[in-house]
Amino acid sequence: MKKIILTLPDQNPLSIRAKVLVFEDQSSRRLLQKVKKIAPSNANVLIMGETGTGKELIAREIHKLSERSNGPFIPVNCGAFSENLIESELFGHEKGSFTGATSTKQGWFEVADGGTLFLDEIGDLPLHLQVKLLRVLQEQQVVRLGSRKPINVNVRIVVATNVNLAEAVSTGKFREDLYYRLNVANLYLSPLRERRGDIMPLITHFLEVYSRRLGLKHVLLSEQAADILINKYSWPGNIRELENIIHQALLVCYGNTILPEDLNIVVDKKAKNSVLAGITMGEQPQKDGTELLNEALQVLFDEKQENLYEHIEETIMKAAFERSYRNQLETSRLLGISRNIVRARLIKSNNLKPKTRGSSKEDGYSEGEE
Repeated sequence: MKKIILTLPDQNPLSIRAKVLVFEDQSSRRLLQKVKKIAPSNANVLIMGETGTGKELIAREIHKLSERSNGPFIPVNCGAFSENLIESELFGHEKGSFTGATSTKQGWFEVADGGTLFLDEIGDLPLHLQVKLLRVLQEQQVVRLGSRKPINVNVRIVVATNVNLAEAVSTGKFREDLYYRLNVANLYLSPLRERRGDIMPLITHFLEVYSRRLGLKHVLLSEQAADILINKYSWPGNIRELENIIHQALLVCYGNTILPEDLNIVVDKKAKNSVLAGITMGEQPQKDGTELLNEALQVLFDEKQENLYEHIEETIMKAAFERSYRNQLETSRLLGISRNIVRARLIKSNNLKPKTRGSSKEDGYSEGEE
């Protein structure tokens, strides 16, 4: 089955995730079919989903497929402005209406006239502005701060949230009448862990784009790395996290193959659904590796062992060597140092015998290393 890719104009060359979202998983294809049904109408749309799932891209696709496609698409993050500033941003203000208002300014509703206004993180909108937003939706008019003159606007509203608005209504944090006004049509973007059929196509896309930017050619993903990404990680950060991991892996990998250690993901084999060590379903670990290492160092300092630095260095090298299945090249990649240094340190610490004619894997040499 041919994969479906939504693309946006190259307005910001630094933004990759916000331009392309691959739809290959069956749940994603069903979502796209619903988008195609909803888009031609003027109905308000509520898009729900975790952070990083691609809600803005879906909003842009709705606009693109609507009769308003020739009009503006204006994205506004309701959580990005202070409570005082968001009112001016949405509805505009007149000159002198408040300190610093040195000129008249249109709000985003006026700018989006004839098009689509996308209000992201709508759950962050203060209650008193929810009242004003409801009035705008009912009357199709805005009144700027400092003015009494209503201005007609013709705007379609698409909103998005990563919180449960129905629950927010029940707790009094979101107006029930506004909720029903916005929830004429609704879409739910599943988290990436629930649509794993999209993961490999997304990986392929990010590999292609970032390889081209970094001047790399023919970079491949090892089977072990692919297995971790597709089957063994819960993706609390969704597509945004996947993009960052692939970008980082391309920066640190050696040669043309991305290995598990390049992903900066440690799989906890004891945890169900394999996630970052010490993390389950997006929860943050109590302590990171650096903190744990620092605690271990404090213990060693208290023991006042002789030649402590050499002991620590030898311990790190031996642990990395064993972790890499006694492969010198993989050890050098894991530690970020040259293979010659790895070989010299291992020989010095008697963890590797100097290579002589007839040396074997049992001596610490893997095939193809020399």
